[in-house]
Amino acid sequence: MPLITLEAGRMDRNQKEQLITEFTRIASDILNIPADAFVVYLKENEPDNIGVGGKPLSKVLESK
Repeated sequence: MPLITLEAGRMDRNQKEQLITEFTRIASDILNIPADAFVVYLKENEPDNIGVGGKPLSKVLESK
């Protein structure tokens, strides 16, 4: 059973659904494996747990 994993910041329900649908469709097409064989795992991380350019993502996002 193929597993697709994505770690990212917070996502809303619609974004999660789109990611699951599109990751599955594209991987199925490329690998020629039935879509129902795939498992998609989305892991949300808090912005304070992600560092970008030596700064917590929460601070990077505040400055934009």
